[in-house]
Amino acid sequence: MLYLTLRHYSYVVAIADHGSLSAAAAHLNVSQPSLSNALDIIEARLQRPLFLRGRGQGVTITPDGRSFVKEAKSLIASARRLEQSGRSPLSQTSAALGCFHDLAPFVLAPALSRLRQSLPEMDLHSRLGSFETLVRDMAEGTIDMAITWDIGLDARFSKRVLGHLRPHAFVAMDHPLACRAALTLNDLAQEQLILSDDGLSVQHMVKLCQSAGFTPHLAGHAAPVEVMRSLAAHGEGIGISYSVPPSRQSYDGRDLRAIPVTDPAAEEPVVLAQLGDPAPGGTLHLIAETLEKADLFRFGGA
Repeated sequence: MLYLTLRHYSYVVAIADHGSLSAAAAHLNVSQPSLSNALDIIEARLQRPLFLRGRGQGVTITPDGRSFVKEAKSLIASARRLEQSGRSPLSQTSAALGCFHDLAPFVLAPALSRLRQSLPEMDLHSRLGSFETLVRDMAEGTIDMAITWDIGLDARFSKRVLGHLRPHAFVAMDHPLACRAALTLNDLAQEQLILSDDGLSVQHMVKLCQSAGFTPHLAGHAAPVEVMRSLAAHGEGIGISYSVPPSRQSYDGRDLRAIPVTDPAAEEPVVLAQLGDPAPGGTLHLIAETLEKADLFRFGGA
């Protein structure tokens, strides 16, 4: 028989997330002495400390504590999915939707708006992240689904394609390529390129260029995309991004062009990802169907 319950695991996670016993107790709606006593019981059972307690009620998580919290979050997420798998379609009344940070300005608000229209009884929350943080948040149950690129997703995740985007080149108005209506990757082989500072995004673009027969010359990395556009507008290099703001000016008022890169291999799917498969007819399945039918990619980058 298991000695520790899901409540015990949730206590430890709350303490780690809030950084103090008092804040965790307030979040859990339990008394601080009760939470402290529960932590004593948990650590005694595990025979190792999960937190170092300082003056007041502040805590510092130990290496053992970090490992335990990671596994506890995964266990709680699995229990939540198991519980929801047998529910009626709309018995899950809340959902957390993640979104890749560069896509969020274009698709997050339309996605939430469509979901609120179709599922008005749902309490929807959103969270932005990088490839790595979205994968981690889905694995730990912090978010239910994520709108992202099909990068960094292993076999644990199911995916639905929401649309396809091609990269664009941000070019200063006085650059020789600025007069072009479209570009290929090979047109950029001798240019200094500015890429996103997201590691997986950089790897993707470098591999894309290598598949076209050249290794790109990198002028630097930039985040967010508006920094990339500003650098490109001032002639620091050519920015490459799948996210294309509609403005033809950088934030500091410089004109620039956004020219599509038309290589078929460069086009990439945007997906709705989820850990495992949504239960047929369940809330997450309805969310996925709603977003799959929504026209989220009418902006200039499509």
